[in-house]
Amino acid sequence: MDINIIDLSGNTTKKISSSLFDETYRPDLIKKAVLAAQANRQQPYGPHMYAGLRTSAEGWGPGRGVSRVARIKNGSKSARIPQAVKGRQAHPPKPEADRTEKINDKERKKAIRSALAATGNLELVTKRGHKFSAQLPLIAVDNLAELTKTKDVKSFLEAAKVWDDIERAKETTIRAGKGKLRGRRYKNAKSILIVTAEDKGIVKAARNLAGVDIVIFDQLNTELLAPGTHAGRLTIFTESAIAKLEEVML
Repeated sequence: MDINIIDLSGNTTKKISSSLFDETYRPDLIKKAVLAAQANRQQPYGPHMYAGLRTSAEGWGPGRGVSRVARIKNGSKSARIPQAVKGRQAHPPKPEADRTEKINDKERKKAIRSALAATGNLELVTKRGHKFSAQLPLIAVDNLAELTKTKDVKSFLEAAKVWDDIERAKETTIRAGKGKLRGRRYKNAKSILIVTAEDKGIVKAARNLAGVDIVIFDQLNTELLAPGTHAGRLTIFTESAIAKLEEVML
């Protein structure tokens, strides 16, 4: 398919043809790849092996007219047993449990190609909630990677007609559930993903914009292209990044 290349002023400079965006949309493989990536970076967790057992509690034996549960010395409160109030957990999480998920290499690579192609699908990108009025897929000249100031990146995004998505991502929402009590009170939306062939200053310049991720082409993965397993992220590629991706993906 023929794709427009835009300059830093948002004007079309030339057209290129690429088959990167012709891959079949496979939401099943995309979801599998994202969940595997999330599972494989989980840290082992669980209580100490003696949690709930470090107590003086012993049973009183028969003949007392009470149940023969372990009771704390110099008192009658039960402890150490799972059925006691505030007793130990019966089946706590095991630190040695294997929480990893496997995915075939062919499936993982196809998932990346599918999620990559979805970034050029207007229906999928709009369905994710992104706000923009640009033509997809969005490819910029290589000078984008050389920007070193945030104000210059902002000027480019405004010229490319995607700045509305940054404004959308600034709105935080309060998380449902107990995460509010554990340092995760607010949820932040994902906005634009910028894919470049190399970093010449763009990472530092754009990293403070709301919801923006910047990645070098060889670090691209399904989770960046489809946050939360939902494909169709609003993505800006540089011309060189497209050329490099064609070498790697096709």
